[in-house]
Amino acid sequence: MFDAEGLNVPSLLRDAGFDPESLHRQNARIPVDEITMLWQLAIGQARHSTLGLRRELAATHNKLGTVGLAMASSVDLGMAYRLAARYMAVLSDATAFSVAHEALGAWLAIEHIGGRLPIPRQRVEYAFLTTLVQSCWLTRRDIQPLAMEFAYPAPANDRPYREAFACPVRFDAPANRMLVSATDLALPLPTHHPVLAEIQEQLLEDQLVELGQTTTSTLVCAEIARRLSHGEPRRQDVASGLGLADRTLQRRLQEESMSFQMLLDRTRRELAQQYLAQERHSLTDVADLLGFVDRSNFFRACKRWFGLPPAQYRMRLWQGDSGDSLLRAAA
Repeated sequence: MFDAEGLNVPSLLRDAGFDPESLHRQNARIPVDEITMLWQLAIGQARHSTLGLRRELAATHNKLGTVGLAMASSVDLGMAYRLAARYMAVLSDATAFSVAHEALGAWLAIEHIGGRLPIPRQRVEYAFLTTLVQSCWLTRRDIQPLAMEFAYPAPANDRPYREAFACPVRFDAPANRMLVSATDLALPLPTHHPVLAEIQEQLLEDQLVELGQTTTSTLVCAEIARRLSHGEPRRQDVASGLGLADRTLQRRLQEESMSFQMLLDRTRRELAQQYLAQERHSLTDVADLLGFVDRSNFFRACKRWFGLPPAQYRMRLWQGDSGDSLLRAAA
């Protein structure tokens, strides 16, 4: 996609510290902060703020591999989304894709975790645009979302967004998410094949095992990250979201020498690093996004995690310690 946008890809890879050969290794994992740096460098080289925000780019330059094949074998679009949520870890261990149903349809949400640098809005926008064009290809229909929401400030000109997503676009929203209608969710897929679907799902399960993404701890962290902005999640609710009984979840975590509170704390810590690096979030916003009802609890947690209260830790991030040199290099 960067190449199609006229960017110098070899220089981008070099400046971001990528080994080009690593991109061709099966199941190779690239740290999320390295991907962030690559995007930041590309945005700087492009010199425009809507890098990748064109349907023809998203339609041509996306690769879902075995996940895409399993989605195509699904009975309808809703099932394809559920498979994407289940097997997203095959594509990325830093991206959580979730489907939340409501009366009008379902919100598709994307959340990134595990990095210390703020995720560029362009990467999030491109992820949703590829999801939309993939949906059009799967159904052979012109899918039009009911709404598109971004947790970013509104740009000076939102016309490229309205043209790309063909729906109302809102900014400064609680989360990055896209609303797909119940009618579209029920659309049958012309490529549905029950035998191939079973084969593809087994391949994906094997890939999850090979990549170490089937541990209960990994699944719990992703579910916690999805729920945190709505308040501190209860263990029972997380268990239900994973299709498990609460006692089963407790037993599996004990087998991994983990507890729900340890995973809640770990997920909050990772997200706190990311949110505090983003200037658009006030400290109150960060406390809310991490599910803290009492702001003082957020302050105490930051001192325990980072040895500093949140405002001081944020200044350290911005002024050069703990990764800000990477931010300056990316800029």
